[in-house]
Amino acid sequence: MSDSVKHECGIAFIRLLKPLDYYKANYNTWRFGLHRICLMMEKQHNRGQDGAGVAALKLKSKCGYPYIDRERSDSKSPIRDVFDKIYDKIHKTKNYEDIDAGTDNIRFAGELYLGHVRYATHGKTTLENVHPVMRFNNWKARNLVLAGNFNLTNVDEIFKWLVAKGQHPRDMSDTVTVLERIGYELDREYAARQNDYVLKGYESGEEISRMIENNLDVVKILREATADFDGGYTIGGMIGNGDAFILRDPNGIRPAFYYAGEDFVAAASERPVLQTAFKLNVEDIKEIAPGNAMIVKKDGSCAEHQIRKSEKRASCSFERIYFSRGTDKFIYGERKTLGKQLIPAILKAIDYDLENTVLSYIPNTAETAFYGMLDGIEEFMTNEKMRKIAALKELTNKQLLEIIGSRPRVEKIAIKDVKLRTFITEDKARNGMVEHVYDVTYGVIRPYRDNLVIIDDSIVRGTTLKTSILRMLERLNPKKIVIVSSAPQIRYPDCYGIDMTRMTEFCAFRAAVELLRESGREQLLDDVYRKCKAQQKLPKEKIVNHVKEIYADFSDERISRKIAEMLRPNDMKAELELIFQTIEGVRNACPENNGDWYFSGNYPTPGGNRVVNNAYINYFEQRDVRPY
Repeated sequence: MSDSVKHECGIAFIRLLKPLDYYKANYNTWRFGLHRICLMMEKQHNRGQDGAGVAALKLKSKCGYPYIDRERSDSKSPIRDVFDKIYDKIHKTKNYEDIDAGTDNIRFAGELYLGHVRYATHGKTTLENVHPVMRFNNWKARNLVLAGNFNLTNVDEIFKWLVAKGQHPRDMSDTVTVLERIGYELDREYAARQNDYVLKGYESGEEISRMIENNLDVVKILREATADFDGGYTIGGMIGNGDAFILRDPNGIRPAFYYAGEDFVAAASERPVLQTAFKLNVEDIKEIAPGNAMIVKKDGSCAEHQIRKSEKRASCSFERIYFSRGTDKFIYGERKTLGKQLIPAILKAIDYDLENTVLSYIPNTAETAFYGMLDGIEEFMTNEKMRKIAALKELTNKQLLEIIGSRPRVEKIAIKDVKLRTFITEDKARNGMVEHVYDVTYGVIRPYRDNLVIIDDSIVRGTTLKTSILRMLERLNPKKIVIVSSAPQIRYPDCYGIDMTRMTEFCAFRAAVELLRESGREQLLDDVYRKCKAQQKLPKEKIVNHVKEIYADFSDERISRKIAEMLRPNDMKAELELIFQTIEGVRNACPENNGDWYFSGNYPTPGGNRVVNNAYINYFEQRDVRPY
């Protein structure tokens, strides 16, 4: 994705099933869990660089000693900073290797670890907003630690519910609201069990506490707490008694995977993270089913439980196209398919002139889709070679060599100068500097003769295309530039974890608005506004996405041509064409993960329609605020 869009978050969890001395004997260190949580977070740094945090929980500790440790950072290198601080605290402890004497004095010497890397899609990037977040209490089983990858569309409703119950939440953010909502049900469960044991004649507070700790109904807590959640979420949690869970939303919007073995249970937002950290095969890892939670009890037993009824699967297709690491076996294949499917449109755009066409990609994350595109080109050329050979009755060696010797022209066209980004200022010279974020390979394009085809993961705003990439490619003097997006046109805001919430961010929306104005149908913009306003006070379940009407009369190709026209620099000489993946193409390439609301406007939860209408209202009223 050449445009900078913040997205997602990543969670990492490990529960050690054996005493720490076991890991010292079998893995050469009692810090096995700590080392692995560090590796899992590093392997998910792509999912969040605004902050990172780790919490550790001891299953056994004496009263008067901390049994939950936490370290967080919002520095420029938060993962490294977190673990530097953790290991510094450990190394300052006298005889920290001598765990046989007990771990009460050794920080982060626990059996449970919950890690998190964060992108701030909502809220500030200050330390207090970095996960894991905690809810403290003097009773162990009422302490709660949470970290998640989530956004809820109805935080305001849940916040009001908490207030109506007598609470006084300190913040209206998703994070605090989710923490307090689950914490409320944890308190209720604790109180109900306490009353039950008292009625049964138990008198010792210590005995009652131990019995509660051993018998908390985590399934019930999560079912009650999430009854009104509307959004996409994967939430990891640890309760002070030692119970833990990884919870996934009913539509499976946000990803979650886990492994349960004899030595440990581990979970992460991405499958290859677990494969790498623990040297596992893909078959060893399970995906948490939509609406389910993987729960590890205090005694180490692990099972997956249904929390909410599974709805129609709508796993985020952007995870497959761009966000998740391409080292996942299935994602790699899907990205190649996305690139290969674009071949008919690409060939048409260059008039089938592969001899005078150079193929490349920008940015590096588009490389896998490029390989798929290259496979498709090679298949086409192979068929053409067979056709030409069959058409010639007599074939000389020279002709044969010319035919079979033809191959796609592939070059590394653009190189990103990462260091230059820190040099760009906010003054009037900024646009001129942005043009040079990328550098080009000179001499591989024959001026005014060769076409240049560049594939990208997706095009959101188009800002980087207009101010940097197209100007940079123009320096090579190609006859025609074809920009190919392996994702469809992004037309609607996201409300489940991606930082795309304002209508003006989408070049496809701006193009549709311009087309309406040019055709004298600008009144439709007013009509859609009135329809959206009329629904503002309706329950979210009754709201309809009226923003779809803005696109209804225009083909994808017409909008693509308008986007190209709007993004084309005024002084650009080469022809320009933009090609986008189709929604059907995404569904074909990613059949099990086709949540495509940002392309289609078909939101998987009722709150999505409210968000898109509010986003349009904000656009129309020129209010630069978040729509939920």
